[in-house]
Amino acid sequence: MLKKAVVLLAEGFEEVEAITPIDYLRRAGIAVTIAAIGNASGGVSVKGARGISVQADATLQELVQRGEAASWDAVVVPGGMPGASNLAASPETGALLAGMAAAGKWVCAICASPAVVLAPLGLLAGKQFTCYPGMETKAQSGVWSDERVVVDANASGGGIITSRGAGTAGEFAVAIIGQLLNEEAGTKIAQAVLL
Repeated sequence: MLKKAVVLLAEGFEEVEAITPIDYLRRAGIAVTIAAIGNASGGVSVKGARGISVQADATLQELVQRGEAASWDAVVVPGGMPGASNLAASPETGALLAGMAAAGKWVCAICASPAVVLAPLGLLAGKQFTCYPGMETKAQSGVWSDERVVVDANASGGGIITSRGAGTAGEFAVAIIGQLLNEEAGTKIAQAVLL
């Protein structure tokens, strides 16, 4: 069965943390949808923290209205500032993340986003996680680790995958592939890109 993931982009996202997972997941055969956060119509361009614009497939609101959210196996939340803050301020983002977690899907966040986006929603409570150094103080309910990537799996499937920052984006993407497909698929992509 084809696995599906959505990557959420808000103005000011960290480009490496968004593009690397999109690229690696697609290389592994996972269908990736790029969702813009905001009120613009489908096909909207979202500008990253370094001024690089990425064309989204549609807005998150449009995708949810079309019923596509139910088919996603994972959601990927890049960091970057003010991107992480913009995601945290979005009611649609909060509702999607809470729903994905409740449904036993994979919620994946990198850099500032574990602390800025996931923690306020209660998604890190009692969970092992990592994030950009210093941001862990904003996520007191979770169990912080200084590992580059942390996978906290639920016994029934799904869970939380977190990572530290742009320099760990490849490892983060490989961990997502490993959970959505299998460890061998993740290793194959890591070897193909010389990670």
